[in-house]
Amino acid sequence: MPLLQVLRPALPVLIGASVMLTLSMGLRQSLGIFMQPLTHDIGISVSDFTLAVAVQNIAWGFLQPLAGAMTVRYGFRSIMMAGALLYMAGLALMASAHGVVSIMIGGGIFIGASLACTATAIAMSVATRAVPEAVRSTVLGIVSAAGSLGALLSAPIGQVLSDGFGWRVGLAGFVVLALIMIPAAWFAGRVDKIPLPRSSTSEEIGDASALTAAKTAFSNASFVVMSCAFMVCGMQLVFLTTHLPSYLAICGLDPMLSAQTLGMIGGFNVLGSLFFGWAGQRWNKLALLGMIYILRSLTLAWYFMLPATPMSTLLFGAIMGFLWLGVSPLAAGAIAEMFGLRWQAMIQGLSFMVHQLGSFLGAYGGGLLYDALGSYTVAWRIGVALGLAGGIVQVTFALIRPSQPPTLRTA
Repeated sequence: MPLLQVLRPALPVLIGASVMLTLSMGLRQSLGIFMQPLTHDIGISVSDFTLAVAVQNIAWGFLQPLAGAMTVRYGFRSIMMAGALLYMAGLALMASAHGVVSIMIGGGIFIGASLACTATAIAMSVATRAVPEAVRSTVLGIVSAAGSLGALLSAPIGQVLSDGFGWRVGLAGFVVLALIMIPAAWFAGRVDKIPLPRSSTSEEIGDASALTAAKTAFSNASFVVMSCAFMVCGMQLVFLTTHLPSYLAICGLDPMLSAQTLGMIGGFNVLGSLFFGWAGQRWNKLALLGMIYILRSLTLAWYFMLPATPMSTLLFGAIMGFLWLGVSPLAAGAIAEMFGLRWQAMIQGLSFMVHQLGSFLGAYGGGLLYDALGSYTVAWRIGVALGLAGGIVQVTFALIRPSQPPTLRTA
């Protein structure tokens, strides 16, 4: 049966989840274009702005399990729409800012909390519940790919508005774009009317409390190994997004090369998400995750061991982009298989919280090592070593111990 025919009843839900994810991720990834004019105009330092971004990532990571747990009690629609409104409030607070406090609260806490309600973990959980298991991984890849397109829309709009009318108008334009998240969340919220599938795994953990479901997840060795490797994933990716522009400047390359490389990452990210969603329907998802980490680490080693050139940098961006968000459909699909769907958003949030700890280490640790040693050599070597170790352990564990339905623990 054609895929579109299978998905037709779920299309409003899937389109809503994709649009919500596209905007929540795209707007967040594009905030950096306002950093220079904003900090200069209101008299704060670049480090103040980046600290707000760090607070955003920590808030997102640590609130993600809570948002996931709340979907079980209040439904996805309520949580997603609250997140969309919070996103608009955070952007509006930034647009009207006259000091660091507004930036910290709006761009840090409000947008971080909103991402916990509208970004990858929630969107993937919605898509997982909306479609049959036979096409689930493929659909997760499609939704993940949609999340890669947002920056291609929001960044040019924000740049044009900022250049023509000032950064405040640019951020006001982002508020208007964020308004679209409200109807998107409403349509995605139709998933609340879809009953959970009748499976032994989902029934077993579905009757548990949130605390018992969390204990069940952390008693599952496959989940623990996956989450630890996920931390290394976050460390590598945020190290690149934070420090690659600085590395290229040290190498004396054109500053525009950084933007071109990030664009290359975004474009190939779509292809990678689609491929790994398709592959996860056919092969061991946890083993594929490990292979992504190994290939990323080998690519990092190749790039940083050789002199950086425009061609090698763009090729590096293409390879890393292909391996970037392919982890999302694989991780979401694996968690659904291990624990069922009722508590998927919360359990995926617990794993993502570990990922964000790695993200913090990648950004801040890379900066500390550079300040102490004057180069990124030790930082990228650590990233490569940990990535190879995490990937090898993930693949080995996935092959010798295929994931099994959890044994429910009592609180």
